[in-house]
Order: sequence, then C-alpha cells, then structure tokens
Amino acid sequence: MPELPEVETTRRGVEPYAAGQTVQKLVVRNASLRWPVPAALPRLLRGQKIEAVERRAKYLLFRTPTGTVIIHLGMSGSLRVLAADDPPAKHDHIDIVLESGRCLRYNDPRRFGCCLWLPDGESHALLEGLGPEPLGPSFDGALLFRKSRRRKGPVKQFIMDGKIVVGVGNIYANEALYLAGIRPDRAAGRISLARYERLAMHIKQVLTSAIEQGGTTLRDFVGGDGKPGYFAQQLYVYGREGEPCKQCGRMLKKSTLGQRTTVYCVACQR
Repeated sequence: MPELPEVETTRRGVEPYAAGQTVQKLVVRNASLRWPVPAALPRLLRGQKIEAVERRAKYLLFRTPTGTVIIHLGMSGSLRVLAADDPPAKHDHIDIVLESGRCLRYNDPRRFGCCLWLPDGESHALLEGLGPEPLGPSFDGALLFRKSRRRKGPVKQFIMDGKIVVGVGNIYANEALYLAGIRPDRAAGRISLARYERLAMHIKQVLTSAIEQGGTTLRDFVGGDGKPGYFAQQLYVYGREGEPCKQCGRMLKKSTLGQRTTVYCVACQR
C-alpha cells in the first residue's frame, strides 16, 4: 500500500505539470472505486484552474477556485503524468486532461482508492479528525507522550492511529521503532517521555529519508514520473524476518499486531 512518502513522492512528481494548469476535461472510464466517482465531477472540474497540489495524510488535494479534488491511491493506485493521447491501459480509470496536452492518469487495479469532490468552504469526513502531520512543527515526543497516557495497546498501533499522527504506515512504524530501540508490542502508556522524543525523531527521520529517495519500492507503486522508489534497499527490519539484525546480528523476529506484519529485534528493542 502506498504510504505517506509514496504519496508525497507522487505529489512532487505531478505538481510541476498540474499547478497553474486549466482542466480541459475529466475522463472517467470506471467510476466504481472504493466510493463511486461523483457523476457531476466532469462538469464541476471542466475549465477549473488547478491552483495548488497539496497532501493531507495520504490524500492528494487538487485545489481549484470552486473546490478540491480528493484522490487517495488506495492499496494499489498510482497517478502518472502522461500525454493525453496515450492509449489507456488496463485499470486506467480516470484522466484529468490538462490544457497543456498532458493528463494525470489514475490507475488502480484493486479499485480501493477514490476520486471525490469537496466544494469550497465545506469540510469532508475523510479529512476531519486527523492528527498532525509527522513532519510538521506540531508533532513531537511530547505530543506522543501526552496522548499515550493510560493506553494499554501496543505502541506500534498507537503511532499508526491517524487520530494521533497521520501517515505513519506499517513499513515506517517498523523502521522508526527499531531505530528508537522500542519493542512494537510494548504498551503505549508505559513508554517514557525521553523514549517518545527519540521515537518522534526517528519517525521524522525515516519519513524524510524515504521521501528524499522517492518512496519505498512496492510491487504496485509507481511514482508521478513512472519510476519506482528506492528506499527499500535501506530498510532495517521490514521484510527482513529471519535475517540477522544489522546492529547485533541476532535473527529478526516476526509477529502480527493489528493484523499487520511486525518485524523487530528482541535484543535491540525493549
């Protein structure tokens, strides 16, 4: 599943081609995504100027004077910049055709993503109640410590809760906890402020590093320029169960937390 770095990589990939462009038309080949593409969206978007391309959590936001197109890549989606006359391939469900002759083409084999419309001045349930951005100034160890008090659930699920902090998906939660030396199954409420400060620092570090390197290489992910990311080469624990820990040499263990694969080192993480 594309995580925050993959979505940010896509945003940076498409922004130079989309920002400032007027939408010539919207082509919807298959409206049956996780939520149906609104039937009125082609009419609402036609002739609108894309003023900005933003990201909130894992949502891409295309701002126009009258509203915002909300795109989520789901489990297998990608958004690429192509010539508008390029023949569509299988699973190419939506084209945002721009006056430049290019299009933003949304491909989603599993159709778990979405393309929705948010009228200007209104709010959307998908964006309400979200926690702070992990790379923003309001996210730090003190926030994690404060929100974790009396929580008995595992710290890994705690930092993956979008109401606590957005965009810390499974891969990067594994990595940040390893670097912070914290066992993923430790109760969130039993972790000290100092350890949360270290964890927050490493969450920022792994996400920043992944963004700089173009996102994690996932089978289904394709960046805005059609190139996959390369951060997977530097993963410490995710996908490495049964292999030696890069710090101590002991075999990494695998477990399941919240139905998600969790890999950790019993010696380096406490």
